[in-house]
Amino acid sequence: MLGPKITHPAAQELLIRYGGPTALAKASPAQLNRAIAKHAPHSHARLVTALKDALAQQTLVVPGTAAAEKVLPKLAAMLRSLLADRAQAAKDLEEMLDDHPLAQVLTSMPGIGVRTGARILLEVGDGSAFPTPGHLASYAGLAPITRRSGSSIRGEHPPRAGNKHLKRAFFLAAFAALHDPTSRAYYDRKRAEGKKHDAALICLARRRVDVLHAMLRHGTTYQPPLRDAA
Repeated sequence: MLGPKITHPAAQELLIRYGGPTALAKASPAQLNRAIAKHAPHSHARLVTALKDALAQQTLVVPGTAAAEKVLPKLAAMLRSLLADRAQAAKDLEEMLDDHPLAQVLTSMPGIGVRTGARILLEVGDGSAFPTPGHLASYAGLAPITRRSGSSIRGEHPPRAGNKHLKRAFFLAAFAALHDPTSRAYYDRKRAEGKKHDAALICLARRRVDVLHAMLRHGTTYQPPLRDAA
């Protein structure tokens, strides 16, 4: 029952304190509520009731349960520490991005948030190392290549080489930008051409590289295209 909620602080607290089904079943609802009240102030009563109901229905004891209950508190404590470290890392990334002179330039583009913006800055910098958008797209593994077999052409496919971290950042940013009317229209057009979801997103990411390259090189924020121009 606690498995799907393992990332919730209340579930972690219960596992750290009680370890597993045996100790949880012995604890009273009042004790369990006190243990997690500060971690789930609005839902601790519901969680405890659901937990007690699940324990009451459990009739099968799995071999190794006793050993697992000794290990679970340590694992839960490690998970809590890991999640805290990840939250701190995200905060540090946000502060680093805020301090960078190109932060406002990057985050002005639809779909680029703190994490993707920080990754792009780490991999690309101000873009001066890439003479053209094509160079940047090639570095990110977004420039399509044409596969040939003898005299026949099999179509264009994204290369498998390139900076995988940067490619993922561009891909995720393109996905997040689907709420933007301009990006959505381009994506829908590619889907209408017969491309699958991922392929259409790759096309969108490649198109956005052209805009992003100009933004970085000139230090200008994103400007949505005029409706007449579109």
